[in-house]
Amino acid sequence: MIMNNIIIFAIFPSLLFIHLLIKWLCKTTHKKLPPSPPKLPVLGNLHQLGLFPHRSLCSLAQRYGPLMLLRFGSRPTLIVSSPDAASEIMKTHDIIFSNRPRMSIADRLLYEGKDVSTAPYGEYWRQMKSICVVHLLSNKRVRSFGAEREEEVAMFIGKIRESCSFSLPVNLSEMLATLTNDVTCRVAFGKKYSAGSEGGREFQGLLGELMSLLGVFNVGDFIPWLAWVNRINGLEARVKKVAKEFDKFLDAIVEQHICSLKRESNGDGSVRGEDHKNNLVDVLLAIQKDNVTGVAIDRESIKALILDVFAAGTDTTYRVLEWAMSELLRNPRVMKKLQNEARGIARGKTSIAEADLQEMHYLKALIKETLRLYPPFPLLVPRESTQDVNIKGYDIAAGTLVFTNAWAIGRDPSMWDEPEEFRPERFLNSSIDFKGHDFQLIPFGAGRRGCPGIQFAITTNELVLANLVHKFDWALPGGARAEDLDMSQSTTIVRKVPLLAVAIPNS
Repeated sequence: MIMNNIIIFAIFPSLLFIHLLIKWLCKTTHKKLPPSPPKLPVLGNLHQLGLFPHRSLCSLAQRYGPLMLLRFGSRPTLIVSSPDAASEIMKTHDIIFSNRPRMSIADRLLYEGKDVSTAPYGEYWRQMKSICVVHLLSNKRVRSFGAEREEEVAMFIGKIRESCSFSLPVNLSEMLATLTNDVTCRVAFGKKYSAGSEGGREFQGLLGELMSLLGVFNVGDFIPWLAWVNRINGLEARVKKVAKEFDKFLDAIVEQHICSLKRESNGDGSVRGEDHKNNLVDVLLAIQKDNVTGVAIDRESIKALILDVFAAGTDTTYRVLEWAMSELLRNPRVMKKLQNEARGIARGKTSIAEADLQEMHYLKALIKETLRLYPPFPLLVPRESTQDVNIKGYDIAAGTLVFTNAWAIGRDPSMWDEPEEFRPERFLNSSIDFKGHDFQLIPFGAGRRGCPGIQFAITTNELVLANLVHKFDWALPGGARAEDLDMSQSTTIVRKVPLLAVAIPNS
């Protein structure tokens, strides 16, 4: 009897292991997973990303389909490359895919997910999104800053006109970057931080470094045991330095506004009302003080939201303008058609105001076409599934990383006629828009995690482009032909070389 018990105890672990193994194998074999390219040990499919991940993943999708399951190091990753698959993720199962994965660099730079773009899905994120939609980036708020935008665009046009006196080409890339930064600074802070202003050089440098770091691939997020590499290559030190210096800069800004609001407060101690034209820091401080939303926010939340405005609103806005002007210079027919519309709308006025933009249908079509070919975030901001789900017949496990290839969707030949051609006319008699309802054009994402700042960005884009083509004719330096314009890109949707052009006043 004792011997039998000893035998049972001896073989029980083995029997249990075999039982669990069979159960796991049965469970695994019944799962239908999306197609996957071959992968390497440790790396998985990371080696297949190349210098242009959106292009590489588009090529893989053409072979393996619009839903692919890759492995980036230790992380299962779903690649979405068609409008109907994107609709499944961002509409049908939007709640399941509304979480953001934790990325160490973004966490460090964006206050550990206290901003709206990277915050985990939950009550805090809902509160921050509500503040953005209702108080910071509502249509009413965006319109309230029309005078600031028009003033900045007028100064921008004046600087270009000065260059015409010397017949010198202007660096549109540099000037557009400065313009969008100045507009965002005035809206967010109430003052500019241009390179020549007090604190401007510091701010410009910090913002450039921040955007650079947010675009860095961090191997430690996908292969955790290689995280030590960042200490060797200096990446960890760079992130730590920028996070500390940017926090110090923003902290000083917030403190200045607190002092200013105290001096300007009403006699009863309440902060100025909503009708007063506040900059965004003032608005957030009013929300914090009066709890007008029922949401308690601290100083870190304020700094994180303001940082979001710059990270999403400055760099991406000027990139769209840069590519739009690039395509206009490369397509004289399109340039002429837009100029005719702008000059017809202006009807002899010195400039085009925001009130005129509603009638500029070709301009709106041109911006849609630019966003189709050059989405600011070609793979959008990644999502993460929070539970097991079935997508188009495939089983997707909880914790799967999701990248939606907006660049590939915008160039899908089954969706678009001659997809590589720049033809704004395709949108003139089309209801397709970029606001998250039409999944063949989703440069700003869609669903709960869609970008809340679309109106802010598009209004600036329209006003700048309308005045650039209204006030000037344009040519390439040295009499270069339009077809010779260098359109090459760096590792993301960024021009590899600055855009230079000669402006010829239209008067």
